[in-house]
Amino acid sequence: MTNKKLLLVDGNSLAFRAFYAMYNQLDRMISHEGLHTNALVAFNNFLDKIVDPMAPDLALVAWDAGSGKETHRGKLFPEYKDGRSKVPEEFKEQFPYLREMVMLHGLRNYEQAGLEADDIIGTYSRMGEAAGYSVIIVTGDQDLTQLATENVTVNVTKKGVTDIESYTPAYIKEKFGLTPAQIIDKKALTGDTSDNYPGVTKVGEKTALKLLAEYNNIDNLYDNIDKLKQSKMKDNLINDRELAFQARELATILTDANLPLPLEEMEYRGVDFEKIIPFYENLDFKQHLAKIKALRKSGQLENTKEFDNGINFVELKENNLRAIAMLGDKISVHIEFVGDNYHEGEMIGFAIGNPEVGYYASRDISLLQTEELKSVIENEQILKNVFNVKAQLVLFKRLGLALKGVNFDFILVAYLLDTVANDNVLSTLAQRFDVYLAPDEDIYGKGAKFTVPTDTNLLLSHVAHKADGLFKLEKPAFTELKQHEQTHLYTDIELPLAFVLADMEYQGIKVNPEYLRNKGKDLSERIADIQSAIYIEAGEEFNLNSPKQLGVLLFEKMGLPVIKKTKTGYSTAVDVLEKLAPQAPIVDHILQYRQLAKLKSTYIDGLLSVIYPKDSKIHTRFLQTLTQTGRLSSVDPNLQNIPMRSEEGRLIRTAFVPSHPNWQIFGADYSQIELRVLAHVTGDKNMQKAFLNGEDIHAETARAVFGLADDAVVDPLKRRTAKAVNFGIVYGISDYGLANNLGISRAEAKRFIDTYFQEFPQIHEWMNTIKTFAHEHGYVETIAHRRRYLPDIQAKNFNLRSFAERTAMNSPIQGSAADIIKIAMIKVNEALRENNLQARMLLQVHDELIFETPVDEIDELTEVVTNVMDSAVALDVPLKVDAHHGDTWYDAK
Repeated sequence: MTNKKLLLVDGNSLAFRAFYAMYNQLDRMISHEGLHTNALVAFNNFLDKIVDPMAPDLALVAWDAGSGKETHRGKLFPEYKDGRSKVPEEFKEQFPYLREMVMLHGLRNYEQAGLEADDIIGTYSRMGEAAGYSVIIVTGDQDLTQLATENVTVNVTKKGVTDIESYTPAYIKEKFGLTPAQIIDKKALTGDTSDNYPGVTKVGEKTALKLLAEYNNIDNLYDNIDKLKQSKMKDNLINDRELAFQARELATILTDANLPLPLEEMEYRGVDFEKIIPFYENLDFKQHLAKIKALRKSGQLENTKEFDNGINFVELKENNLRAIAMLGDKISVHIEFVGDNYHEGEMIGFAIGNPEVGYYASRDISLLQTEELKSVIENEQILKNVFNVKAQLVLFKRLGLALKGVNFDFILVAYLLDTVANDNVLSTLAQRFDVYLAPDEDIYGKGAKFTVPTDTNLLLSHVAHKADGLFKLEKPAFTELKQHEQTHLYTDIELPLAFVLADMEYQGIKVNPEYLRNKGKDLSERIADIQSAIYIEAGEEFNLNSPKQLGVLLFEKMGLPVIKKTKTGYSTAVDVLEKLAPQAPIVDHILQYRQLAKLKSTYIDGLLSVIYPKDSKIHTRFLQTLTQTGRLSSVDPNLQNIPMRSEEGRLIRTAFVPSHPNWQIFGADYSQIELRVLAHVTGDKNMQKAFLNGEDIHAETARAVFGLADDAVVDPLKRRTAKAVNFGIVYGISDYGLANNLGISRAEAKRFIDTYFQEFPQIHEWMNTIKTFAHEHGYVETIAHRRRYLPDIQAKNFNLRSFAERTAMNSPIQGSAADIIKIAMIKVNEALRENNLQARMLLQVHDELIFETPVDEIDELTEVVTNVMDSAVALDVPLKVDAHHGDTWYDAK
């Protein structure tokens, strides 16, 4: 055989798999014209990752011409493929675009009346093999493995459309113990439920494999049927003989169909970049468009791997350090490190310079600590462009250096400009501004395969290009930020906040590992006791962590009522178990087991694994450019997510302690900040009045929605209902949602909401106004003019549009609360320095700030922090701050 390749793709099965590969994103993946694009995106990924790199000589995508009824199989067995689910409309609407996509990627589409795609592929596979081609079939259907030969490989998708398993005759023998031809006979015995044709009654895969191992095929099996010992299976084989031979005919893929299209007309042409660009634009394939631009800019469309090398770059060594003084008063600086976590990642190189003088780069990180570079890094007057200032600040702190004079941080500006399409990767973010840099994966490989290149020139050139790119990005990014009227957000909030966060992260919070280990032992013992109790109640041992086994026990063996089913069986989710708990003691034990097991694995074992041995501290990372509302997120580990609802969860905080003797943990949090923001932005006089008078807002709301007297005492149940209404309104809750939350009827929930809007009319008016604004402008803003863009606000799909409208209502509230806590953090940090306090800010947990402080500073710290937080932003209602302290984080609150 030659190296010539013929690629045959099973269009229908791969399109079907593509649709369900991204089904969970169906409601998000919609073009500006209202077309669902999930199947198109996944299928395009298949073409990009599997087909294009393969570069076959000939390529064809075969499609079914109809339902299968018009084929020879439909005529042989009229019920063929009956009972299949109706093709979803969201899938059907993407089909014409799939075929256009195939054509634009340089492959031939083909279908023929009376034939299924399988038969087209089967026939062309034999024609291609006879013509001397190596044939590669790609399908989502294992039935096609019957076509495998020494020259025909059948690639079957395992997960999605890009993870494939290659079937050759040898592999089929190893996996199933069969030859490709025997796959047909196996189907003859078992039938095919998906295609709706029967085989032999009660003969499953195991029995079929056993029979074929002994008799090779069904002809030989039936020739020797009389020799089989008497059994029910023998009776079924005899009774269903005609069905078996019919099934074999239905399962056999044609390899000799009459196909008028000759092989030479299947030439693979490659991607038509000129025509695919408008196609991608129509589908809103922004990432693919950006990739094409990058390929063009880099010259890779002309089969060259070189990126723009018009950069003056010199390797920095000890003998040319004095040249750094020539760089002037504006530079880019970038330290490259391995991985995501800059607290522990290895620093592998750096670059420093500007376009005028050029760039200096080195793998020797210690050069940054020389006087020549230190005097530049720590000079406030030398302006610096960076990518991810917080990471760079921490990296320099690890070297004993203080990075000063930061002017432009591209990651922060890119985030403010678009919180939706924000992947925090320099090369892809840069493409928005027509700046093209080699992706990191081109230099280091992907994920776990990350390797530091031994080629020093390659590594340093890559780092120097990043530094140069930051200069190219500065002007267009700042210009767009100014057009969005968000420059102040960057200069006054996000950039100074990054310095505060870097200090907090680098400082870390001390943890008592002994407490965690003892707590872990205690939990392990309790978990074991509960597990034993569950096994006694169940009457058997089973895998408690298997939802499937648990479902079988509860709903089949114990006969508990089935509340909810999933695609894989019975739901054993928490809400289901909570409803079942009163009916069986075992369920309450299972809930306890799950709670304690999660505490043990996630919080005890999890926290112990991330304590830095050098200082017994945890150094979390605060993600500043992740959420669309502007809130901060904590990772590695997430210290904002330590449970508060249960006493067991709260006790975890006992492990967090001050880092010095005679110090305490101090906390200050905003009270009902989102409702105060709601009162401010809506201008509702009734809600404002409650806050101005220092009244309990939930009690006031309860009096309003329940029609109680102004001085009536509100019972806890009514207050809880009012609280649910208050916070539900912020999130645009419906009567259905409120009814579910409170366990009341929709009619009663609607009455609560209607009464609420009567009592607080300006809130209702503002909600309508903000939705109108979102429809007109495509975004909403916080009090600090942070924008959240809403691409689905004009969507034709009702659910998508409704979600965007709810987001339009809650984002200004949530986002403004995030703005306030950020401003407070910056001002508190300044106040600590101005008052010469030793206290240090350690954590931000949503609306709360956590500090460690000497005991003798607590009174002063309380006054300073509460005064600053109270006045961080001027609202029409007062901000209220509650302060607390104790020997541990748990004791502090």
